[in-house]
Amino acid sequence: MQLIYEKSIPGRKGVKLPASDVPTAAPLPENLLRGEKAGLAEVSEMDLVRHFTNLSRRNFSVDTNFYPLGSCTMKYNAKVLENAAALFAPFHPMTALLPQGNDFCQGTLGMLYDLGQMLADITGMDEVTTQPLAGAHGEMTGIMLIAAYHKAKGNRKRYVLVPDSSHGTNPASAAMAGYEIITVPTAPYGDMDIELFKKAMNDEVAAVMMTCPNTLGLFNPHIKEISDIAHSHDALMYYDGANLNAIMGKVKPGDIGFDVIHVNLHKTFGTPHGGGGPGAGPVGVKKGLIPFLPCPRIVMDDDGRFGLETANPGSIGRTASFFGNFGVMVKAYAYIIMLGREGLIRASEQAVLNANYIKEKLKPWYDVPYDMTCMHECVFSASRQLKQGVHAIDIAKYLIDRGYHPPTVYFPLIVKEAIMIEPTETESKATLDAFIEVMIEAAKTAESNPQALLEAPLTMPIGRLDETKAAREQNVCCLV
Repeated sequence: MQLIYEKSIPGRKGVKLPASDVPTAAPLPENLLRGEKAGLAEVSEMDLVRHFTNLSRRNFSVDTNFYPLGSCTMKYNAKVLENAAALFAPFHPMTALLPQGNDFCQGTLGMLYDLGQMLADITGMDEVTTQPLAGAHGEMTGIMLIAAYHKAKGNRKRYVLVPDSSHGTNPASAAMAGYEIITVPTAPYGDMDIELFKKAMNDEVAAVMMTCPNTLGLFNPHIKEISDIAHSHDALMYYDGANLNAIMGKVKPGDIGFDVIHVNLHKTFGTPHGGGGPGAGPVGVKKGLIPFLPCPRIVMDDDGRFGLETANPGSIGRTASFFGNFGVMVKAYAYIIMLGREGLIRASEQAVLNANYIKEKLKPWYDVPYDMTCMHECVFSASRQLKQGVHAIDIAKYLIDRGYHPPTVYFPLIVKEAIMIEPTETESKATLDAFIEVMIEAAKTAESNPQALLEAPLTMPIGRLDETKAAREQNVCCLV
């Protein structure tokens, strides 16, 4: 595909702009003015539309391809949810801050209040704030709430404990909040080693941050014991909600000892993810942490009317503008209402079934480091293929040529040549079977013709990149 600049013809235009009506009484300083023209491509509107439309067709998305990205659940986003969000477009909750605003947006405030109540019920928490704008932002909010809790109690806490299989944002969020990190290794059975955990726990631990099921797709059978031990040291349990899709409607984190949770609406409740964003990461807490929640909070009076609590001396303060990404909240609300309690349970069951189906079908072809019944995702290792010089990344690139977005590779870090696959609940058996066949084909090719995998992808405008250099020296122009 040609770059847009290669299509440029001097003098060609796609739009005619009106004369500027901005007063020139206060001209910009000379040092802020451009010395020469911007050098933009000169193309017609038709050339521009066709270029970017064709460029977009090169993208992989859950709307166009099977997208088995593990750990970052890429659920299908039902289009009816977009329609629901559009209904609320004229009634943004910011209007509640205007004079008579509460009268104008009672429905909006009521929707947010009900969403918080539903998320609290699903997670086993007592109250939820919808302010955080993404999962990592929710993590940061949760850790700030934990720090505020300990400060109010006069506790002297230095550490946050995490398993070595945790998402990288867990220790990062804790470190940003001023805590030191204690990492506990994974046992041969695939969960945080319970005996090493007991040795690591002490009265200076502020919190234990866990994903349950963890990033290996395994549910920790010791989780209640872990939470009881943590609470005996006055440490709080933090639930990383990235994998909630596996247990939604089946297990409430609050019922097994967790005190704080962030919920990735884009991973669990059908809202867009990544480039389709924005995201949302509401945070739920148990009763003892409610006084520290961000303000404003939506409250309901005895007459069923909704208002705002804007003053709370114990609050950690505002963490985002008003109530986060409002349109995303509407989509999540519609998703929960549309499926209902039984539908949410069915979604979790189907996600687990799909993951175990893939695991059993691919076991003869790829190593399984922790061969147990998994939850929503399964983790393989390409160690067998590595003997032929084929890495996990080569298999990922091969999948691109076959029309599939690659699964997550090299995570979790504790698995050599990791390939993490999460099919979600919406993919059909036919889709899974087709994907399985391509994965088997990749394994066979690694044995018979490994060079073919090393050269993939061959069907894309751009092949193998120096990914380290690309991350450090980004040149967006080369992509368009």
